[in-house]
Amino acid sequence: MGRAPRRDIAHNNPESENECLDLQPVQQTASPGSFQVTDKPHQTPRNARDRLAYLFVKVLRVLVDLFFAERYGHRAVVLETVAAVPGMVGGSLQHLRSLRRMESDQGLIRTLLDEAENERMHLLTFIHITRPSKLERLLIVIAQGIFYNVYFLLYLISPSTAHRVVAYLEEEAVTSYTTYLAGVDDGTYANVPAPAIAIDYWKLAADARLREVIIAVRADEAKHRDVNHQLADRTT
Repeated sequence: MGRAPRRDIAHNNPESENECLDLQPVQQTASPGSFQVTDKPHQTPRNARDRLAYLFVKVLRVLVDLFFAERYGHRAVVLETVAAVPGMVGGSLQHLRSLRRMESDQGLIRTLLDEAENERMHLLTFIHITRPSKLERLLIVIAQGIFYNVYFLLYLISPSTAHRVVAYLEEEAVTSYTTYLAGVDDGTYANVPAPAIAIDYWKLAADARLREVIIAVRADEAKHRDVNHQLADRTT
């Protein structure tokens, strides 16, 4: 099942049951100025597992670029269906581990499930902006089925590598959304009104547009990046 993150908090301390170790990924705030992206450099792979994770993500990036080119709205719809998988897989396996060992998860389960829910909200937002084609819907079914099983096995074998894969995926996501944002700013993509679901979820202004949505989503992805790099460093 894989060993859980090493922590200084005692496993049997009931007061630590809801500690999320400052890993909460969801960016929901009434203050638009809070959607900031920490400008962190790419984290260089430190060992063979990290290099494998990085190579895996780079191969995926090449395939995605070949299929979607610069159709960033469609890219977001497909990728967000996959991005919601790791948190659910990791959360369920950590849940079973906590039950099996009869010890606290130190808030890790909640953190991972929050991440999965956050990514699902990204999907529900972008399907109101870009309608996926039948081919893209088929791709979603295939990609999700393959990725779920691959990630499940990877998490069983090496949670650290699994979290590093997600962290590198999120690095690519931040880059993609930054490019998407630049395209909106220069008129390449229409700055359409933000869907009501996005305004409600991120507490955006009533007249918010796609630009504000991308900024909020990118901030989420940057947080997921940092969270998963931190978890990869804590796990073995």
